[in-house]
Amino acid sequence: MQQLPKRLLSIDVLRAVTMFLMIFVNEVSGVKNIPLWIEHTPGNVDGMGFADTIFPAFLFIVGLSLPFAINNKLKKGESFLQILTYILSRSAAMLIMGFFHVNLEEYNSALAVLPRALWAIIVTVSFFLIWLDYPESTSVRQKYTLIGVGIVTLIGMGLLFQGGSAADPVGMRPYWWGILGIIGWSYLVCAVLYLVTGGKLNWLIILWVIFASINITSHLGLIGAIPIIGDGASVTLTLGGIVISRVYSSLFSQQKSGLLWVTFGLTGILLIAAGLLIRPYTDGISKIHSTPAWVFICSGITILVFEACIYLIDIKGKRDWFSWISPAGTSTLTCYLMPYFYVYLLELVHVKYPGLINSGIIGIIRAFALSFILITIVGRLQKKSIKLKI
Repeated sequence: MQQLPKRLLSIDVLRAVTMFLMIFVNEVSGVKNIPLWIEHTPGNVDGMGFADTIFPAFLFIVGLSLPFAINNKLKKGESFLQILTYILSRSAAMLIMGFFHVNLEEYNSALAVLPRALWAIIVTVSFFLIWLDYPESTSVRQKYTLIGVGIVTLIGMGLLFQGGSAADPVGMRPYWWGILGIIGWSYLVCAVLYLVTGGKLNWLIILWVIFASINITSHLGLIGAIPIIGDGASVTLTLGGIVISRVYSSLFSQQKSGLLWVTFGLTGILLIAAGLLIRPYTDGISKIHSTPAWVFICSGITILVFEACIYLIDIKGKRDWFSWISPAGTSTLTCYLMPYFYVYLLELVHVKYPGLINSGIIGIIRAFALSFILITIVGRLQKKSIKLKI
């Protein structure tokens, strides 16, 4: 019988692969003449492309990691209030960053003092100053001075923001919360529920059923959007990861590896089948509309990929196969923010890719190479103790 490991290295690898692919699909979205299956599927189409599976996988992985993080804090003797404060501070950081990124979409350089690209770069630098994981060699005075500069700069950028039109100018507002904001709200809800229930598997399964039901009934038109959780899709995805993580811990304690493979395999297949079955009755498959079919199918796919990763990484010890993108698994937020420097620097200096390297297979290769280069840069920064931590 195969021995199940207590520390799942496969979660870091799965996170790294997902972050790499997130950068890749965002970059390849601007490439012309590529297969439709690679791209995001439009909101008015019943279906999904490869790109539509990446973000839900990331939400699921947030759930996979969450029990380990909170349980470690409990083992260290941290109180309920201390852990709750940690949860709130992490959520607030993601919501703030998501809020600023969303407003980038509405920024009007013609009305504002600064060009959009420069504003975006300064905002991203502010994120680094505020949430940098400062090395121990940094003095307390220097650390809090830099954090203070970051906060003041971020507030200043908020005041300088100008959106709308000359006839109807507007300031910053929450149009939606962006990728980081969605993660922040979902993490907040799921982490608090995990803490309150003590991570008991039965309660977590019941909560997953409740939020999946909210998602379904919302798309049946029986209920409207609920504050914070919306239609329940993101919370359902994250809770799914938490449930799978707790199932693993339960089977690990009993060393039932055979049951693990069967449970994960069947759960993944059944979720995909359930998504296909409810597809005609709940607005089809759509990432844009976060339909139940999309939630279930992506959850099932992620579970099956996670199961394969456990076998490959934790059982067979093939972690080195993914060492070339390992910084994306340990400095994930830094990786996520790196494209903001790159994209807006190009916009600032008015540089665009020539058609030859922005079309077809050459464009795909360029997007793939760029994703690797950005992660390599993050790896170099990590060695110099430059990475974000929230």
